[in-house]
Amino acid sequence: MIELHHVSKTYGAGFRALNDISLVIRNGELAFLTGASGAGKSTLLKLMFRDEEPSAGQILIDGKNVTRLGSRGVAALRRQIGLVFQQFKLLVGLTALENVALAAEVIGVGKQASRTKAYHLLRELGLHERYDATPVALSAGEQQRVAIARALINEPILILADEPTGNLDADTAGETMALLLKARARGATVVIATHDAGMVSRYGDRVISLRRGELVDDNSRAHSAGDQP
Repeated sequence: MIELHHVSKTYGAGFRALNDISLVIRNGELAFLTGASGAGKSTLLKLMFRDEEPSAGQILIDGKNVTRLGSRGVAALRRQIGLVFQQFKLLVGLTALENVALAAEVIGVGKQASRTKAYHLLRELGLHERYDATPVALSAGEQQRVAIARALINEPILILADEPTGNLDADTAGETMALLLKARARGATVVIATHDAGMVSRYGDRVISLRRGELVDDNSRAHSAGDQP
């Protein structure tokens, strides 16, 4: 699903956010990116969905070299990816339901079907009574759940999540992980950047650790059991 070959990213006057990263994340795998703030986790996710381009190296998603895609290719790639941002990026003039449904409508799903599916996702995340609230009326945790529902509505083949449980209490974080695990069970590949050591310990089949832009550890329970990448 995801292949990185000697990927580096340099900003400004020589600041290297990532240095010579090579790894493979397989179809249907749940992988956690861990490391302190500034380790390069968010940068790595941005490179995967071509929000940014690497300074060196190649990135393949589902067999496609994303560093060579034109604007149409990037748009097609992103339609296959569910994204959960730290900043939520909700549209302030739309309700929670409309924010989630819009992601389905833009790929051609009918308005009623999109809204029905959006409502069921919000219900699974405990937001069915807040479906008609706009983002300014929602707490940070509620906005986070809306963003997660939006990322999942089109059943993407790849989910990239940057601190998806960072603003959630323990119960809601568990509900969120249950939805991400459900997506994985239907075949999606899930990559989560997080500081939550408890979540990593509980769910982490694959833990990829970064430090100052370097890959310092890649611990996989599946690999240790003898599976091949």
